[in-house]
Amino acid sequence: MTWMVIRLVLSLVFIGGVLWFAARVAKKRGLGQGNGLIEVVARQRMGRASSVSVVRIADRVLVVGSTEEQVTLLAEVDGDVIEEAIAERRVAAAQPALTGGPGALAGSVFDRNGWTTFVSQLRERTVRR
Repeated sequence: MTWMVIRLVLSLVFIGGVLWFAARVAKKRGLGQGNGLIEVVARQRMGRASSVSVVRIADRVLVVGSTEEQVTLLAEVDGDVIEEAIAERRVAAAQPALTGGPGALAGSVFDRNGWTTFVSQLRERTVRR
């Protein structure tokens, strides 16, 4: 029994060492790090395998459609328009939480109003008349 515990600990130490070494090698080669030149500002899924993305490359902002097979340039947008839209979105997202409105849980599984509506609709359908 003791030998099995020792083997387990040694195996975990070995795996941890391999992961640590791989992380250091990846960090030295710059893998997994962005250089700040390309930034995905927003992404919206349009279907199972398609999406529309807003990408900022240096000082240009591009709207790009992507599928499994290809990436298509849809439009080039002014960077100031995107910044204004992002700022409005942040203000709109923060406002309900400040005013005591529906908050961050609105529309989620944890939304009390959603469950109340669901239960009342379920009662309405199951009541004998």
